[in-house]
Amino acid sequence: MQLELRHLRALCAIADAGSLTKAATHLGVSQPSLTAQLHRIEAALGGQIFRRGRRGVVPTALGQFVLTRARAALLIVDELVEGAGSLDARAGVVRVGGYATPVLSGLVKRLFESPDVSVTVHTEHSPRLLLELLASRRLDAAVLVDYPGHELPVVPSIGMRLVAVEPVFLAMSRGHPLAALDEVPLADLAGDDWVLSPPDGVGWPECFIATCHEAGFTPRVPHIVTESAMIRQLISGGHAVSPCLAVFHAGTDIAVRPITGTPLWIRHLVAWRRDGPLAPRAEELVRLAADAHREAIADRPHYATWLARQGDISGTSTAPDR
Repeated sequence: MQLELRHLRALCAIADAGSLTKAATHLGVSQPSLTAQLHRIEAALGGQIFRRGRRGVVPTALGQFVLTRARAALLIVDELVEGAGSLDARAGVVRVGGYATPVLSGLVKRLFESPDVSVTVHTEHSPRLLLELLASRRLDAAVLVDYPGHELPVVPSIGMRLVAVEPVFLAMSRGHPLAALDEVPLADLAGDDWVLSPPDGVGWPECFIATCHEAGFTPRVPHIVTESAMIRQLISGGHAVSPCLAVFHAGTDIAVRPITGTPLWIRHLVAWRRDGPLAPRAEELVRLAADAHREAIADRPHYATWLARQGDISGTSTAPDR
């Protein structure tokens, strides 16, 4: 027997009800029919999913394993099927997505504080994917990033505003020989191992690698990592250095330093569906995102100090709607 979505839904219904009889009623089938279906599912999976007793059914260890994956699979399928007709939108919930940065977390925090807004959050590594989720009506607004020379495309149905332009800095172990410098020449790291995040569909890490080539070397990249915690572990342990946002959190084991000459920048943007529930509040979204960025700067002495040396204490730029 080949497993189908209806089989996964039946397993979840049995687990939620704790009883084959109650689950059968919920699913609109007879109890003998559901029992026979469960036997077929267990035979296909090669083991017992539920342990039966006088008080009902409870998942076995194999059952817990299967149910965890069944629920995750159903969640993904339901998200794909609901798409633009999401119940969240009809219920007045605004769907905010983004590339995980302090701008996104700060904006979401401020939206949660608003008494007239209910929010769901969806993060993705790819800004281009987030833009497509906006265009396909699966998100109402998003915090995005791109890079000079690798700008996101203009989509007529989506409004977009520049919130801030931020330099790319370097993160390294506090014990790194160059961590004592105020600014680090990129070429001086030619012999180091690097940890980079994977391609994001907009130009990263291609623009960083091109910047290294201009500095006279090709970076040695044994580590490709998405998760921030793993990146921090590699850096703090002295196993790699990494390019990072200027608002990247330093810490006791990690130093964040500017690149001499500031050869690379990143742009923070806010985008929204022009026909979406947040379109009338676009100016407020931009303001809240800019406030979040300024708050992040104030909490990052290495960035605030660099900005003071440049004669710019805001780090925030504005641009007209796109």
